[in-house]
Amino acid sequence: MADEGNNIITDINLDGPQPNGADTMPAAGIIQQYIKDLSVENPNAPDSFQWQDPPQIDVQFNIGARELNPEVSEVELKIAVTSKCQGGTAFIIDLSYCGLIGMRNMEDTHKHAFTYAEAPRILFPFARRVISDAVRDAGFPPLLLEPVDFNGIYLQQLAASQAAQENGEGEALPSEA
Repeated sequence: MADEGNNIITDINLDGPQPNGADTMPAAGIIQQYIKDLSVENPNAPDSFQWQDPPQIDVQFNIGARELNPEVSEVELKIAVTSKCQGGTAFIIDLSYCGLIGMRNMEDTHKHAFTYAEAPRILFPFARRVISDAVRDAGFPPLLLEPVDFNGIYLQQLAASQAAQENGEGEALPSEA
């Protein structure tokens, strides 16, 4: 009878395979995400629930960031949504949705691109859900914001900043989108 079930493995690496130079490899990712501030206004309720004309929806985005330490930054995605009809303002939603972003062993240009393009792209679906739920909870049909090309916006602003710098007018990298 063979002793098949008693094979003992003595060389176990619980941390997984480590590539050469693993401590110097660039790494970036979301550590935590959270609602920092949420304001829901329904200034004309209950009258606004009777309005029949289609609303005009205005959506504004702003991206900010602050470094907490050399490897962690807070990225803040601010979204302001206003719905107006002929009768007045139906609702106003202001959301500040944040993420703690960890970045290690990255060049400054890559850190900047991750902070202002990739991190907002990752955070946006969660912020969009918060907005949709807030509009629904205010008594209106849920509002699903269209996807945003944060990378495209970042590249446009980067090109504009570089053109302005060449003309002696501005910074090399955009600081907000």
